[in-house]
Amino acid sequence: MSQAAAPVVDTPAIARKPGAVRHGAGPAVMLGALGVVYGDIGTSPLYAFKEAVRAATAGGAPVPLAATGAVSLILWALILIVSLKYAVLILRADNRGEGGIVAMLALLGARHAEARTRQRLLLVVGLIGAALLYGDGAITPAISVLSAIEGLKVEAPGLSRFVVPITLAILVGVFYVQRKGVAVIGQVFGPVMLVWFVVLALMGVGGIVHAPQILSAANPLKAVEFVTHAGWHVSFAMMGAAFLAVTGGEAMYADLGHFGASAIRKAWFCLVLPALVIHYFGQGALLIVEPDAIESPFYRLAPEWAHYPLIGLATLAAVIASQAVISGVFSLTQQAIQLGFMPPMRVVHTARDERGQIYVPAVNWLLALATITAVLIFGSSDALAGAYGIAVSALMAITTLLAALVALKWGYNPIAVFALNGAFLVIDLIFLSANSVKLFEGGWFPLVLAFTVAFLMLTWMTGNRLLEAQRRTLRQPEAEFLAELASNPPVTLPGTAAFLAAGPEGIPMALGRLVERSRCLHERILLITVIYEEEPVIPTSERAKVTLVASGIRKAISHYTPGMERVVLRYGFMQKASIPEGLRCAVASGLLPPEFIEDLTYFVGHEAVIPSPTNPGMVSWREGLFAFMKRNAERTGAHFGLPTRQVVEVGTEIEI
Repeated sequence: MSQAAAPVVDTPAIARKPGAVRHGAGPAVMLGALGVVYGDIGTSPLYAFKEAVRAATAGGAPVPLAATGAVSLILWALILIVSLKYAVLILRADNRGEGGIVAMLALLGARHAEARTRQRLLLVVGLIGAALLYGDGAITPAISVLSAIEGLKVEAPGLSRFVVPITLAILVGVFYVQRKGVAVIGQVFGPVMLVWFVVLALMGVGGIVHAPQILSAANPLKAVEFVTHAGWHVSFAMMGAAFLAVTGGEAMYADLGHFGASAIRKAWFCLVLPALVIHYFGQGALLIVEPDAIESPFYRLAPEWAHYPLIGLATLAAVIASQAVISGVFSLTQQAIQLGFMPPMRVVHTARDERGQIYVPAVNWLLALATITAVLIFGSSDALAGAYGIAVSALMAITTLLAALVALKWGYNPIAVFALNGAFLVIDLIFLSANSVKLFEGGWFPLVLAFTVAFLMLTWMTGNRLLEAQRRTLRQPEAEFLAELASNPPVTLPGTAAFLAAGPEGIPMALGRLVERSRCLHERILLITVIYEEEPVIPTSERAKVTLVASGIRKAISHYTPGMERVVLRYGFMQKASIPEGLRCAVASGLLPPEFIEDLTYFVGHEAVIPSPTNPGMVSWREGLFAFMKRNAERTGAHFGLPTRQVVEVGTEIEI
């Protein structure tokens, strides 16, 4: 998103972390960024300007004056929030090349926060920010497709009653095709959005020619004057509506790992920003000449012969915007699972060569349900506009706050950090306050979704912490277990047995139960622990660490020869953990002999969580909720890619 005229300076508040992954910024990468990163913000002209002017004229302002004030406000929102804050500042807060609020939480190490600490508060705020993306993910497809299909009202008012059914049919189709993957469709995203932005610019030029006086809106005083003289209620409503023009800016940071900062900046400054600015000026010019075009300034800006083709193009752009935000939710879910914020779910990789092409069935259909519900409840893009901005503005404020904490962690001057990030936080809070007046007009909908998701995340994390505390009391210490083997040797079975362990210390409960009840043990034992690091990717050369559990085991049990090895496999939060792949890495590195992974039997603990009123923890109904989530989470063997016919589950009941 940067070009020669707008270089990225070495901002003191955020600097790139050493070791960040660098991407190219060629035309192909920039074209890909157009299709994925800018679908949401690129479809904002369908509804943002119209809503801003409507909010202004509701207070009695003349349409031409309101149009000039709205254009000025949108222009400077794009410059301050998207261009300066995200393109210049936030994109520098990468976690080894990866972006997004979950990557930022990992960078801050918040997931290990203890209860009732400032770190814990930070974690809660960050999880609310991540959950707000789910609210955004439900609203964006609904408002984008609705506003595109509403173009039928301009050309054929008699078709108005079909707008909602057509929208629902398109949305069901979008969510249905997710299971097939979007690799092929994705190849056309970039070219379609390139055409879309060129058309936006051409439409804008046509409007400006008829009323060049709209160019005075480039003066920020036009926005300041209108806001200060309109009264606080009208001003807040207008700012809340104008904020819709910058929704989608968060995608620049969320998709950082896929395209890199350079390509994202260049695409923004070279094409997206100029096209959006020209188009908004064109819509403003139209309303100066034709105030009655307020009902649909986007479609009225185009010549009549172009309306139906424009509806088709707008629908394609809206589908692309929907697809981009759905894919972003899938990626966020995968990261949250790896870092322990969510229960394991089935994640399907739909393209072998692209790690970002994934499909999460449970999330897909829950998101589809939320999106369809939004369309049915609100019924129009005008009504949905009230529900849209509040979640995104809150997320942007949280991102600014976390970025400041990252800068402080990296050792930058606190005064510079507080001055720069504080200024952006004030802007975010102003827009958040403006959007908060729409709480009862629909803003409650994404907030309910977000707080529900955040509560489930915190319940899962707290329940897992309680569960691990109980595991530690039930696990045998290694020395005690080995002493029992020495005093009462078990029957030796041929082959290798692998026992999955939640922690890198102690004896897995499945192993202890097996020896206790069967008095037999395989001749080779692997204790395997998978650890997700707070880094996006761990190279295969650093995948495995192997240690002998006890050097004296061979002497203690004379006929038990090869011994017991502990294998720790490390993965990044952007990677899918596969135990068979990790063991192959250990063999390739010479840490394990090949025969250890031949004819391997995996013993996996299957834990039944029993809420208990006698154990200190969460309230009973919340413990019951955690137990339900645990029961319905993806099976451990499937989550770690274990061959089904080689897995043996050992059940254990644990009270929390």
